Amino acid sequence: MQTQVEMELRKQKSRSETIQIRRAEEKDWTDIWAIFRSVVRSGDTYAIDPQISEADAKGLWMGNGVETFVAEVDGSRVGTFILKPNQTGPGDHVANAAFMVSGEARGRGVGEAMGRQATELARSSGYRAMQFNSVVSTNTGAIRLWERLGFEIVGTVPGAFRDPDEGDVDVFVMHRAVV
Repeated sequence: MQTQVEMELRKQKSRSETIQIRRAEEKDWTDIWAIFRSVVRSGDTYAIDPQISEADAKGLWMGNGVETFVAEVDGSRVGTFILKPNQTGPGDHVANAAFMVSGEARGRGVGEAMGRQATELARSSGYRAMQFNSVVSTNTGAIRLWERLGFEIVGTVPGAFRDPDEGDVDVFVMHRAVV
């Protein structure tokens, strides 16, 4: 019987694909929108109106002050993330980020690659920390990933998210230093 570590190593060795991450361009929006729409419409991970218009989504994801990135595997866009100041003025030394992975690419290391890249980008851009303001408590895969990447739950907001299946659930504030 294989141990969990042996299974994880085997899984990593079987990944022959390379995940490339780059700054998004205007031409990427159609693919970003497809990922965004799918993730948000599920209604279980983001406190964004599931019926958000494409124009409003583009403003949120690619608007002023937002650095937008895409993750590609074999030329296909399979994930996207944004990086921006968590607050303005005296709070602009803390970065905020949001991540979305296409359904087809989940479980293939795309989220982790984007998380690592975002953390390094935050560090090299002069941020001192990163903070996620609203990680839904039922999104256990994301929570495990962020904890593995050094984030800690520093606060809980009781019942702050209306999950379509679970009802009102908690959200976590997660944080980590990047310097």
